[in-house]
Amino acid sequence: MRKITAGLFISADGVVESPEQWHFKYFDDELGAAVGALLGASDTVLMGRTTYDVFAGAWPARELEGGEEAGMAKAIGDTRKIVVSHQDLSFTWRNSEQLKGDLLDGVRALKAEDGGPIGMSGSVSVVRQLLAAGLLDELHLFVHPVARGRGMRLFDDTADPIELTLLSSEAFTGGTLHLVYGPASA
Repeated sequence: MRKITAGLFISADGVVESPEQWHFKYFDDELGAAVGALLGASDTVLMGRTTYDVFAGAWPARELEGGEEAGMAKAIGDTRKIVVSHQDLSFTWRNSEQLKGDLLDGVRALKAEDGGPIGMSGSVSVVRQLLAAGLLDELHLFVHPVARGRGMRLFDDTADPIELTLLSSEAFTGGTLHLVYGPASA
């Protein structure tokens, strides 16, 4: 059975909304290596439509520019990308396809396929649903040393409790904590 691993940038007060507006101040080589390792270990990336739009709007251009991020951009471009959306989508970025039908049934089928790890970056609504259904194997939280005060949080007031087990933790010199959680049964 394939493993699904998700990574999220999160503020100290639990905000996950619009990290592009606040997290780059804390992005350093340690954080970059951890995020790169997370996605680099995956042969498939699962993401929601909004995250896909952000990625597709940035990574193909970075690959073409041939700069410092070109290698990572090519690797993401070469990776199978599965996008979750209720709307019919068309894609211009290579190796992209849509998960059709029920999310949880589709993810169960993905996990049963032959292949390596399935990675996720962002896609909070998908992460929430997979956690609640017990389908997420690891949740990597990159907790940044900032309290946002406002914004969408990983869990809202209506979320049912989800028991987790801390699998590992690491403090980066820039102040970000890398916390890895698994299901409580792990």
